[in-house]
Amino acid sequence: MTIVVTGASGQYGRAAVAKLLDRVPAEDLILITRRPEKLADLAARGCVVRRGDFDDPASLAPAFAGGDTMLLISATRVGARVAQHRAAVEGAVAAGVRRIAYTSVVGIGPDNPAIVVRDHGPTEDIIKASGLQWTMLRDGHYTDAMVVNMGPNLVRSGRWLSSTKGTPETLVWRDDCINSAVAVLTGEGHEGRTYNIVGPERISFPEIAAIMTEVTGHPVRYEETDDEGMYAMFDAMGIPREPVDDQSVSGVPWNSDDMVSFERAVREGYFDVVSDDVERLTGRRPRTVRQMIEEQAGMLRAAAA
Repeated sequence: MTIVVTGASGQYGRAAVAKLLDRVPAEDLILITRRPEKLADLAARGCVVRRGDFDDPASLAPAFAGGDTMLLISATRVGARVAQHRAAVEGAVAAGVRRIAYTSVVGIGPDNPAIVVRDHGPTEDIIKASGLQWTMLRDGHYTDAMVVNMGPNLVRSGRWLSSTKGTPETLVWRDDCINSAVAVLTGEGHEGRTYNIVGPERISFPEIAAIMTEVTGHPVRYEETDDEGMYAMFDAMGIPREPVDDQSVSGVPWNSDDMVSFERAVREGYFDVVSDDVERLTGRRPRTVRQMIEEQAGMLRAAAA
């Protein structure tokens, strides 16, 4: 079985490839990236590295040629991904790929206000209509986004402004999402299945703030605001409202339309999804928010200092 990994030079993609290499020969991996030079180290290990660009549909079928299964890692341009994903699916069909595993999002439904759902829901429909076998990996909100990306600013400022009104969700480590994807890619019996890849606990932002305070010794005060207050905060940080390619703040490709609509969805309970799919797929219970805060405590304390 030959596995195609799209977005292989990204954070999720690189980690997935590293785990796949523990299970399959390097020559059975076809790694797709807009910039093949970023994967020179993996090419040297024997992986097949090819240029493929979702914005250049003609590049995709040749890039996917010879692949049996594809890990379609969702693109990063939140709110504008459906056309990109459609091109990827059509390229996979043309190349003879038989199965797609897609990194989607939990809480998909017509009333969910989060912009990400407008990307992922239609993409799932495109994949299901393609005639290919499919598996949907509906990932929860990454714990990493809260602890590693936002955490330094939170402990540094001592203030967490949010519009979620204390509604819980089930945050999940990116690594647990990747482990679940690798289990699907290398296992059997996952065709036509939708998995909710979420953490082991229902937890709210005020509760996370309290854990950060306890573990780091630096107070993080949780404060409520509304959607306009969230936009004002992100504007002050220099974060664009709409996604902009290759623009990031503090190393993260933020855009505030995405984050404000996401917090509204949290507030309205759309991401309060409970599932044991991670444990059933990987044989291991997913890790908690506290575990990541404890693991990153040194980094967080250094940021506060």
